[in-house]
Amino acid sequence: MSQKIFGYIRVSSKDQNEARQLKEIQEMGVKDRDIFIDKESGKDFYRSQYQKLKHCLREGDLLYVKSIDRFGRNSREIKKEWEEITQVIRADIKVLDMPLLDTTQHKDRLGTFVSDLVLQVLAFVSERERENFLQRQAEGIAIAKAKGKHLGRPKSNLTTLNKEQLKTLKNNYPKWIKKEIKSVDFMKMLSLKKNTFYKIIKQYKLHK
Repeated sequence: MSQKIFGYIRVSSKDQNEARQLKEIQEMGVKDRDIFIDKESGKDFYRSQYQKLKHCLREGDLLYVKSIDRFGRNSREIKKEWEEITQVIRADIKVLDMPLLDTTQHKDRLGTFVSDLVLQVLAFVSERERENFLQRQAEGIAIAKAKGKHLGRPKSNLTTLNKEQLKTLKNNYPKWIKKEIKSVDFMKMLSLKKNTFYKIIKQYKLHK
């Protein structure tokens, strides 16, 4: 049975770039058609491309992964998937940035033990890093809220208008009230969207 080689790449979102992982896996001789890329969280393994990859893997095949955190983020899930690929499917895995995690090597009992230990440690560290990041993010949001900082898109109000917009508003508001100017035209003059326009108009009316 001839061996096939595959590559698996994961980035956390569609905005992240997979180019670095892709380049390193291609350099291992993996064809583009045999490289599977997921653009989603590593919290579990219910990822479409990963599941397709597992369906393709056969005994004796070889899977390249750039690093263990690209494989997954949950230590228990990483160990479970690793064992399923290497012991049930009986394919091999090579983690490029950790030579000890190479099931084509160290087939003896001691080598397998060392590899398994390294895998568990790295998987645990990867999971803790993710949890620490989420905790720091939550703490940062809480501190910002406590200081009264607005998070998300800036709120539109009169103070966000520039001098030209304020001048246009002041000069044309009376005409708009008299229906000499249509709302849609007034919005264009102010370069405002519908919801923002009516919010600004309401505030201007109160402060007028």
